[in-house]
Amino acid sequence: MLLAMDIGNTNVKLGVFDGDTPVASWRVSTKAYRTADEYGMVLYDLLGQYKLKFEDVSAAVMSSVAPALNYTIEHMCNYYLHCRPLVVSHALNTGITLGYDHPSELGADRIVGAAAAYHFYGGPVIEVDFGSATTFNLVTGNGGFLGGAIAPGIMTATESLVTTAAKLPRIELTPPDDIVGRDTRSCMQSGVIYGYTGLVKYMVEKYGAIPEMKGAKVVATGGLSEIVASTEPSLLDVVDRALALKGLKFIYDANK
Repeated sequence: MLLAMDIGNTNVKLGVFDGDTPVASWRVSTKAYRTADEYGMVLYDLLGQYKLKFEDVSAAVMSSVAPALNYTIEHMCNYYLHCRPLVVSHALNTGITLGYDHPSELGADRIVGAAAAYHFYGGPVIEVDFGSATTFNLVTGNGGFLGGAIAPGIMTATESLVTTAAKLPRIELTPPDDIVGRDTRSCMQSGVIYGYTGLVKYMVEKYGAIPEMKGAKVVATGGLSEIVASTEPSLLDVVDRALALKGLKFIYDANK
């Protein structure tokens, strides 16, 4: 079996594949102070839910935007799984051509997301990842990665607003009944949710006007993608929460 690990700023997404079949997936907190043994025991317990053992996992692949955790996770794989994980970078075969001025600076999460969106949904495609940052990745019909944009994530921006403005409360990220807020909480919900939906809509419209991106499909992923999908249903063509793990499996197969 293959263990796929997408190490983000907030969560580590884990998935196990038996051949092409996804067996299970989980999310655990990204905590740089955890040791390899601690992550190993977390993985041990998660596998046990499906009556799996370390010995059932024979290979691993990982992408990471949290460099402080890379050695820890690699050491965990070496010690408990007896395999060295394939680490995603711009140097691997991803099925797309990176037209980026400095490919080594391109985040592994964006490489995986763009490659997965193109492989599973075709091009041209605009992949939008709603995570700690909201990222836009553009891939043309012939598999050329053009670049994109990085904006603060919905949760990141909301938390910044709360911590900066002393009198503003923490809010639940659900769309208010009306775009016109009638109290502080609904005003914040309106500004954050409808504001971010407007941001995505503007970016998608601008990208769609690029000749190579005419008729592009919009593929969204990330924990908060459903919020935008529920607010503006016609804006996103596909919401695929498992896109990163599927992309890691694809990249592993292309490079094993």
